[in-house]
Amino acid sequence: MQIVEKYLAAWNERDADERRARVIDAFTQQAAYKDPLMQGAGHDAIDALIAAAQGQFPGHRFALDGAPDSHHDVVRFSWTLGVPGNAPVAKGTDMALIAGDGRLASVTGFIDYFAQ
Repeated sequence: MQIVEKYLAAWNERDADERRARVIDAFTQQAAYKDPLMQGAGHDAIDALIAAAQGQFPGHRFALDGAPDSHHDVVRFSWTLGVPGNAPVAKGTDMALIAGDGRLASVTGFIDYFAQ
């Protein structure tokens, strides 16, 4: 599903200007994001959340884990976070509401595994 690919590309983009463009491409202006560790709404907040996660996990990348599942305007997908070539340090499942324009209106993330 293309919106999931856009979402993960935003989380993986390290260049600040390009990341901002990817956030705008993937999320509506009013979009909300929340997981057990952070939350925010709007392009500025979501971009800042992604930048903070990248700062906490330098060299790590998000990857799709399995195939997205969707119906109506909801998509569910799983992901991993890790340094390419190594075991993931985290795994999770996100559920997202897709707006009428095909971008994400909201994302709720769940962390299924986190190495400590």
